[in-house]
Amino acid sequence: MTWCKRFFIYFLIWAVFYIIFLAGILIRFGRRLPSLQELENFRPKLITTVYSADGQVLKRFAEQRREYTPYERIPTQLIDAVVATEGRRFWQHWGLDLSGIFRAALSNLKAGRIVQGGSTITQQLARNLFLSQKVSLERKIKEQLTAIRIERAYSKQEILEMYLNQVYFGHGAWGAQAASRLYFSKDVENLSLNQCATLAGLLKAPTLYSPLDYPLRAIKRRNHVLKRMAELEMISKEEAEEISDQDLELNPQLEEPGEAPYFVEYVRQQLEKKYGSQLLYEEGVSVYTTLNLKLQKIAEKVLLEQLARRQKIAEEQFALQDSLPVDSLRTRVVQGALVAIDPHNGHILAMVGGRDFKESKFNRATQALRQPGSAFKPFVYTAAVDNGYRPTDLILDTPISLPMPDGTLWQPENYDRIFKGPVTLRQALAESRNVATIQLFPIEASEWNLSLCFP
Repeated sequence: MTWCKRFFIYFLIWAVFYIIFLAGILIRFGRRLPSLQELENFRPKLITTVYSADGQVLKRFAEQRREYTPYERIPTQLIDAVVATEGRRFWQHWGLDLSGIFRAALSNLKAGRIVQGGSTITQQLARNLFLSQKVSLERKIKEQLTAIRIERAYSKQEILEMYLNQVYFGHGAWGAQAASRLYFSKDVENLSLNQCATLAGLLKAPTLYSPLDYPLRAIKRRNHVLKRMAELEMISKEEAEEISDQDLELNPQLEEPGEAPYFVEYVRQQLEKKYGSQLLYEEGVSVYTTLNLKLQKIAEKVLLEQLARRQKIAEEQFALQDSLPVDSLRTRVVQGALVAIDPHNGHILAMVGGRDFKESKFNRATQALRQPGSAFKPFVYTAAVDNGYRPTDLILDTPISLPMPDGTLWQPENYDRIFKGPVTLRQALAESRNVATIQLFPIEASEWNLSLCFP
């Protein structure tokens, strides 16, 4: 038997064994891989945005800060930067880069530790979408098989679009658009080459290369990205050197409570109660409210001014009553709330639930069970007019005694402890006469339409 025949037989035997091995892997793991339907119907968790009446953003809610961005809006320089660092043969391979795997293995053997990974961009996408981050042989095989499926189902542009909307950039930012807003306060399509290289450099280790926490590391990593881009002739060597000498073009947009925090939290609670947390934190809906930001700012200013005055009076009274130094009274903080409602339609125009949302998220406008006091009287008189009374009709402002359920008698008084006798409805409301208001409700008031008072 010639050596050619022997070689052919050996090759055939190894080929059969290899095919059997691959078939075993497909049978072992193929059933537990995501189907093409799952790939096609994948929907990442998106941001829900709350707007004021004039369309200004009040707040964004999400488990993952992400704004889905189509491929057409992603700048070419960012795509090139990502391909240069995460998979330079992305446009040529079929899901797996065998030469890249071999190259990574050699680098790791020479270093005696893992210094380079062999995963392609498609493999990273498969892992981020459907698999865990746990390092194991089983997960690696599933990752490779899923990557091949993704490559067969999608174009390269679609894969990059999914990848750049799914990958994590640190500090709670998922996807290129969210990262662009977080680090540079601009939309992704407006990024400079410097900024594109900075974002691409984050993908290897978002925490380690954070430009907010470790700017020197971020600069070094950005320069590495620029060098790789120049080597692949995506940019010129001169461009890479010029930008490498520049600082990071940061303009961070960190998460703040935002405008009208008490109102926004009230809206969030209502949305979650009515539609569930999935819509709020995953579906990415737009919520348009009735809040008037101009009136909201006025309401906040007025309430804080009034609370400051009341606080001064309260501290003086507490000090006199308790004979304690004023420093010990700091915990006795006067609180308040304000709600402005359009009487024509019930729209909330402004809402302030306390002094400072950061210090106390308890909304005294919606959560505090407080006696409304004289603020309820306009509703009473409106109900009276709706039920046949006229503003000029007379009611009695005279002493009365009313039986209580426990058998005792209640004798209401006016604030000034004076009774004025017959007064008009207009006068009783203008002067906030307690007794006259009570006498406005005869026995037949139970038949009134009180929906205005008790919605």
